[in-house]
Amino acid sequence: MPSLIKNNSLYLETSSKKDLIAFLKSNKYTSHFIICDSNTLKHCLTPFILACPQLKEAEIIELEPGEESKDLQVLTSILQTLTDFGADKKSLIINLGGGVISDIGGFAASIYKRGIDFINVPTSLLAIADASVGGKTGLNFSGIKNHIGTITQPKGVFIDPVFLKTLPQRHLINGFAEIIKAALVQDKKFFNTLSSLKITPGFNNLSVISQSIIIKNRVVKKDPAEKGLRKILNFGHTVGHAIESLYMEKPLPLLHGEAIAIGMVIESYLCLLLKRISKKEFDSICSCLALNFNFHPLLQHDMPVFFNYFNQDKKHLNKAYMFALLNSIGKCDPEVKVSSMMVEKAIQYYNKKIAHVS
Repeated sequence: MPSLIKNNSLYLETSSKKDLIAFLKSNKYTSHFIICDSNTLKHCLTPFILACPQLKEAEIIELEPGEESKDLQVLTSILQTLTDFGADKKSLIINLGGGVISDIGGFAASIYKRGIDFINVPTSLLAIADASVGGKTGLNFSGIKNHIGTITQPKGVFIDPVFLKTLPQRHLINGFAEIIKAALVQDKKFFNTLSSLKITPGFNNLSVISQSIIIKNRVVKKDPAEKGLRKILNFGHTVGHAIESLYMEKPLPLLHGEAIAIGMVIESYLCLLLKRISKKEFDSICSCLALNFNFHPLLQHDMPVFFNYFNQDKKHLNKAYMFALLNSIGKCDPEVKVSSMMVEKAIQYYNKKIAHVS
């Protein structure tokens, strides 16, 4: 498959290595720093460097896998390594990994010496479909998901789905949540394609992946700073991020996509309450998500903690709950005001009618 959106520094599949080599050659960076975690170091780093001879002298910054690495202390360690090894304004950071790596690596690049270039080479379905595209970077702070961050565009996103072969099944499913979200907010026909799709080991459907990227990239190009339209990409995330933060405190945390899937169910019910979607559409959304995701209950004793995180959502304005909500499948409004009573009613419905213990 040729480059997907070449004029926007976004490259997909077989051309990505060739384009990356050309990118590195033309930019003549003084040094290269590859940020990865222990999983991508083991499974992805060697073939990646072998494919790009310019990177044989790159410094490797290895992080622990998981959300725990999106932390100020880890950020400090990255910045110290860049400083110790003399990274300058013409150095390049290469984020080789999943969403955590692109989030913290991009953030480090955006603030080091007031900003140096970085590129994303996503290795997970979540990062390929969502996190590596669009320029959002971030850290978790005080237990709050992505509480600190910037919107800083990478100089390139080089996507090779071969990396998906290294992923466990759970992490493939994790990324699928963001693909479903992209369809729900922008493309009814695409959602219909996804509605009966069960993610199996070795999932590598390039048409599905590329369509998700095209949707996100189209929205980001129209509103890179998230002043309006881009907020539709937050569908499912207002509730979902609070659930993800809540479960970070539990022995078995949820992955990002697992929490967002629950968030999409609850926020779809808000759409139903507001008569923005039909019962048939609501059932279709729930059925699609249920094919691949477990709907964990939100226990009553967790509600104070949940709402503590929920109230910290970046979209809320002046104590008003602001949501990106569907206005039928394939259409979404970026800002809809919702009362606290309706949020509580949606959660109660979810717990009573949808949730189950996996």
